[in-house]
Formats: sequence, C-alpha cells, structure tokens
Amino acid sequence: MRLNASVVQLPVRRMQRAMGADGPMPMRSLGRVALEFDATQSSMWITMRSREHRPLNFSRELLDAFELAFSTYESYGGVWQDGDQEAQPIHYAVLRSDHPAYFNVGGDLGYFQSCIERGDFAALRAYSMRCLDMTCRWFGAVTQRATTIALVQGRALGGGFETALASDYVIAEEKAEFGLPEVLFGLFPCTGAMSLLTRRIGLSEAEKMMQSGQVFSAKLLQEMGVIDHVCPTGEGDQFTRDFIASHTKVRAARHALQRAKRRMMPLDREEMTAVVEDWVDVARQLQPQNLRVLDTLIRMQGNESNG
Repeated sequence: MRLNASVVQLPVRRMQRAMGADGPMPMRSLGRVALEFDATQSSMWITMRSREHRPLNFSRELLDAFELAFSTYESYGGVWQDGDQEAQPIHYAVLRSDHPAYFNVGGDLGYFQSCIERGDFAALRAYSMRCLDMTCRWFGAVTQRATTIALVQGRALGGGFETALASDYVIAEEKAEFGLPEVLFGLFPCTGAMSLLTRRIGLSEAEKMMQSGQVFSAKLLQEMGVIDHVCPTGEGDQFTRDFIASHTKVRAARHALQRAKRRMMPLDREEMTAVVEDWVDVARQLQPQNLRVLDTLIRMQGNESNG
C-alpha cells in the first residue's frame, strides 16, 4: 500500500507539534488521523484529529483511519516510506490528539444508543470488535518493531484510556484525567481494560477501578503505577521528545525488554473476544434508567466537545 505524502493543515493550536528539530516534519493525512515523521528521532507521531462541535471519540471514521494507518505501517514493514526517498526506520510511535481538552472520550455513545434502540446488536458487536482489533494491533504489531508512547494532554475516558494503556509508556500532562465511566450506564469496559490494567497494577486494583466509574488525576495514576510519567501542562510534546532522546541511548536493549515483557504477559485475544460477547449480552439487558444516563452522557459529550 502506498500513500501520497499530502500536507495536513493542522489547527493552529497544534501547529507547533509539526516541528521537529530541523523544521517541519513530513506528514500524511488519513482522514481523522494525521501521521508525521521526525527523522531526527526516527519517530512517527500519530495525531487523532477532532472535528468542530463533535466529541473526539472512536467514531467509525476514526477507526477507518486507524485501520489504514496500521495496514500501511505493517505493509511497509515498520518503516517510513515517502515517495522514492530511502525508507527510514520507525523506532518510536507516539499517539496523541489535537483536541485542546480531550485525548479521546472512548466509544461512540451515540452509535451505541442507536444500535440498542433499533435492536441491532450484531452491529454493536461488530463495532466493539473493530475497537478491540485496533487495541490489539497497537499493542502487538506496532510495538513489535517500535516503542509506543501515548501522550495524553486532556481527558482519556473509556476506550481512550484503554488505548493509552496498550502503549509501552503513558506520558500525561498534569491537567490530564482518566476514567472508565461505562459502569455509570450499566456497562463495563470491553476492549482491553481488565487485561491492560492487570498487567500494570494487578487484578484486584484493576477491578476496583473498573467498578468505580471514577475520574482519576494523572498524578494519582502515576502514584498507583498505572501511567509512567507526568509533566507540566503544555510541555507534553517537548517532554516526549526528551524522553525519546534518553530512551534511544540504549534503545535496542530497552526494546528487547519490552518485547520480552509482552511475550511473558501477552494479551489473550480469545479471552478479550469473550469479554466483548459478554458486553453485548449486558447491553441487551439495559434498563430504561440506564439508557437515560447514556443519553445524558451523550449530551455532555456534545456540550464539551470544544473544550
């Protein structure tokens, strides 16, 4: 698969992110995802792109973009290929958002509601399996060749939190917040939260977090061992570049250890698929009061979509 290296017109509030040490980085637009390559650090920056007056969640359009991005990455063998220029290795993959207030608010609750109201649970399952596949590809295929980093500069909720947890490292700005709110409307996280949190803090603590519906500060999650680093608000991009500069001094050894960790504690795709099946079954049983809470959360997402 070969893509044209078209320039992405990023919002002004994130334009500074397109600057590497030697000037603007090559960029590609894949719809709701922008890819930027920093040759000075062999790093690919993956930016989830928001739309005005829309919450930044895992819409089907965003999932389409991720599937294309991962397929491109895999087909190129983990290198950055720009036209006829020599391919360059991608040693780091950084996932971030261009939204001023949100990393990602998770599942498309409006689509959930639509599927439930019309009784189309096959579509609901298909959507959840696409989200699960995205998590597994980020955790597996990408990290096999590159060190993955989630740079969280706003709220990461539900599937947004799960996706961050699938990274080798989670870096968050001080204002960032994290939560798994699904229990508030009678559901539960279904695309990796239990497995990913358990790898970091153990099963008991993971279960407590999933059942609480609580929103956690970045600092608290760092103290708990859930995320790796917290930096001052507004300094996430530079902190990440400094982290990469330090990590790359012994990159080969550290990446080998990361691969070993994944072999010792792999994600069980069969178990995770069973969780999705359970999730769909619970969705069939939601009561009117649950759906009212879901409707409230959908309206809250819409009201807060511009930060």
